[in-house]
Amino acid sequence: MGLNLDEKKVVVAEVSAKMASAQTIVLAEYSGLPVAHLTRLRAQARASGVYLRVMKNTLVRRAVEGTVFASLADQMTGPLIYSISDDPVAAAKVLNDFAKTNDKLILRAGSFAGKLLDKAGVQALASIPSRNELLAQLLGVMQAPVTGFACALAALAKQREEALA
Repeated sequence: MGLNLDEKKVVVAEVSAKMASAQTIVLAEYSGLPVAHLTRLRAQARASGVYLRVMKNTLVRRAVEGTVFASLADQMTGPLIYSISDDPVAAAKVLNDFAKTNDKLILRAGSFAGKLLDKAGVQALASIPSRNELLAQLLGVMQAPVTGFACALAALAKQREEALA
């Protein structure tokens, strides 16, 4: 059963609100994907903080009008699932990781920072480490000199004890 006009306006408003703070949108074809797999994909998206939804293309086209994602409107044909995230790589990473294990999910296009991405662009974006991973790497780099200094002091203390004994 189709949506009435008021329900369509609510969907467009909801998607527009998500896009206002979003940095990335990724589109993928999902036809032939079993419901159980789609449910698993939605759970992975929720865990990553990604808004994932199957919507009517005409409603999404209305929602992207006048935004940095307007260039995606030409790609919105066929049965699509939309992945929207505030994190620059989360939306691409969720769909790309799922597409690696499911041949029924086909990455179509995406948009990041106002730039239209093809399938290869979405895969390249998904390969970038997330913000949390980058922060962990930075912390490791910052801790390395302190750890090295502490190890050197411990070795000196041990040598001194051995020399005195």
